[in-house]
Amino acid sequence: MLKTLLSACVALVLSGPAVAQSKFPMKIAHLESPTQPRHQALLKVAELVKSRSNGEVDIQLFPAAQLGNARQQVEGVQFGTIESSMMPAAFIAGFNPVVSILDIPYIYPSDRAKSQQLRSSAFGRAILDSFASRQLVALTLWPNGRKSITSNKSLDKLDALPGQKFRVMDSKILMEQFAAVGASAVAIQFGETYTALQTGVVDGQENPLDSIATMKFHEVQKNLVVTEHGAMEDVFLINPAWWNKLPASHRDVIVKAMDEVRPQFEKMKDEAQTKALEVIRAAGKTSVRVADEGERKRMRDAMYPRARAAYLERTGAEGQKLVGLYEQELKKLGL
Repeated sequence: MLKTLLSACVALVLSGPAVAQSKFPMKIAHLESPTQPRHQALLKVAELVKSRSNGEVDIQLFPAAQLGNARQQVEGVQFGTIESSMMPAAFIAGFNPVVSILDIPYIYPSDRAKSQQLRSSAFGRAILDSFASRQLVALTLWPNGRKSITSNKSLDKLDALPGQKFRVMDSKILMEQFAAVGASAVAIQFGETYTALQTGVVDGQENPLDSIATMKFHEVQKNLVVTEHGAMEDVFLINPAWWNKLPASHRDVIVKAMDEVRPQFEKMKDEAQTKALEVIRAAGKTSVRVADEGERKRMRDAMYPRARAAYLERTGAEGQKLVGLYEQELKKLGL
């Protein structure tokens, strides 16, 4: 009798809805640690989406490359093994060369509001639309900091750059950006940059301030100038098949949640930059100065044409169309 009763209870547990299942589970993979702003902002998105979809869309986050490196995550989204990934644009130019327009120096102005207007303009939409032919839905762009320059040689002024050698990511655009001011650049893996700086393989490097502080590059660099010349943009990628089967109301919920959280994310990133600069200054090993708008304009005037040409050489007509949109939108903003 007892055995029969136990069997019936087990059958009931297995067949009954003991735990409510979301209709649309959604994995979001990314590369940063759970303590970083990207993850914290995505937690807010997950909370909003679950609440506003009445639990039907349940987002699970997989930070710190748990679901693979950049290439593996993007391929996972393409093939549908991962629903989505928040990926730095600089890491996905191999899948979509068009997005490397964001490598061009000073693609965004210092003004954060005008930068967001560019993201929201026909230019920003065209970047997102370019992923469709690569079997990806690109939903939005998030600002993930801006790069500045360090070196063991003088950074007192733009004229000090000729002859210096900088570490960059593997990008012809970034190499041309430094060539335009008389410097040279070499592609070195991020994890090998500290040693390259320490041993003098390169004089300097470019990265957001929080990356410089976290990786302790300032310990082996004498000078830093806050130029904010390079945009670090995140692209939110989604598997097309999963996205298309989602009810329109749920798609709208996700879009609105991403838009709502984006300003909070940008604020967190800017606060992280401020704290990082304090850490660098407090270490007392690096001379720090902030480039004013006049110097930033001179840098842009020098770097933009060659970086633009390198971009067009790689992307052809598709890139030319995007550059045209960008330059039209700049004029509309009075820039």
